Amino acid sequence: MEKAAGFVIFRRLCGEIQYLLLKASYGSFHWSSPKGHVDPGEDDFTTALRETKEEAGYDEKDLIIYKDTPLTLNYQVQDKPKIVIYWLAELRNPCQEPILSEEHTDLKWLPKEEAKQCVGFKDNQVMIDKFHQMILDQNKPM
Repeated sequence: MEKAAGFVIFRRLCGEIQYLLLKASYGSFHWSSPKGHVDPGEDDFTTALRETKEEAGYDEKDLIIYKDTPLTLNYQVQDKPKIVIYWLAELRNPCQEPILSEEHTDLKWLPKEEAKQCVGFKDNQVMIDKFHQMILDQNKPM
């Protein structure tokens, strides 16, 4: 079974919550959050950090990571099961632009509904909704 991990990165800019999506330079040129394969002996969270650094140039110190609330997606890639674990992470400096690797050709910061249209996959859309709700819940006065 293939396993991957990554971060759904968001920023707050001018009162709007925007999500980072990267365009793959291979395959169907799909848009997704930074993620990658878990290497042998590596834990999921370490993978998410490493891949985010490689794919977007962001380090753990650049992000506020919601470690306690990961979401897991299970889907098929070319008829093989794949598991992807995502954590939500906020970019500390909303003006800090990503540095793309060769794995991606483009990036977008999009508000929730546009981000959902961009990723296209149903489970990915549900995940964005769930994470968005977490962000909103966090901002509510207790």
